[in-house]
Amino acid sequence: MTQSDDRYSLPPVRGTLTPNRPLADLTWLRVGGPADWLFQPADAEDLATFLAALDPSVPVFPMGVGSNLIVRDGGLRAVVIRLGRGFNGISITGDTVTAGAAALDAHVARRAAEAGVDLTFLRTIPGSIGGAVRMNAGCYGSYVADHLTQATAITRDGRSVTLTPADLRFGYRQSTLPEGWVLTSATFRGGLADPGLLDARMTEQIARRDASQPTRDRSAGSTFRNPAGFSSTGRADDTHELKAWKVIDDAGMRGARRGGAQMSEMHSNFLINAGGASAADLEGLGEEVRKRVFQNSGLTLEWEIMRVGEPRAE
Repeated sequence: MTQSDDRYSLPPVRGTLTPNRPLADLTWLRVGGPADWLFQPADAEDLATFLAALDPSVPVFPMGVGSNLIVRDGGLRAVVIRLGRGFNGISITGDTVTAGAAALDAHVARRAAEAGVDLTFLRTIPGSIGGAVRMNAGCYGSYVADHLTQATAITRDGRSVTLTPADLRFGYRQSTLPEGWVLTSATFRGGLADPGLLDARMTEQIARRDASQPTRDRSAGSTFRNPAGFSSTGRADDTHELKAWKVIDDAGMRGARRGGAQMSEMHSNFLINAGGASAADLEGLGEEVRKRVFQNSGLTLEWEIMRVGEPRAE
């Protein structure tokens, strides 16, 4: 039977459609109002059939594991698509690794390392492969753009397409993907190396991360992009070493608070839910940081965390 509500009708699915689904528990920051609908497709065919039949005027928002996301308190007037078990497979052939968009970055890094393929840069990146491709995620000098050979996606009208790195037009912490398209898998190539050495490298990376970042707090990773200094491929330009945390410190905003939101004392470019924060607290504090940094240095920080949805109605 076709599910419907007061706003629009939806086509039948084999997966799960949930109306008025709160999104807070699906984000790392644990904030956000409800989506009109949450769709968890059974597989790629289910997703393609749904999008092909869905009224083109209905907004669609693909959502990963919510590791780099603030959903505003009023929620999302859209069908939120969240991929699950049908999209988390990992296969390895030689130096090539193909992973479903729902596979966690850390799991892909570990599986690749066990097979002697170096994708260790993914080990400490929070989130899933779809988000990593969408944001050209990177760590320790390596980026998705350096390793991706192709990706697959379902378009807003239900077609399956193969995308090259050129199609995605990678930049620093970004790519170009048409609105409503849903990434379903990605293929990477990594260097071959001894699995033991790769495992040791990942262990060292985790220790470095845990020593410098508030990994035990509720955060969404880096809040702001480092100011300038990055090439069109998304690689860091070594001639520029300006860091977001440094300009935040210089503006006196390390540890700043608004409601339950705080800029971490441990790493000032991490916005954390210190307890009971609303999305408005978090976004408002972030905007205050941007204002103070501009007043202090003339630099305009750009959000790395995606903010979506509507504020809570007064």
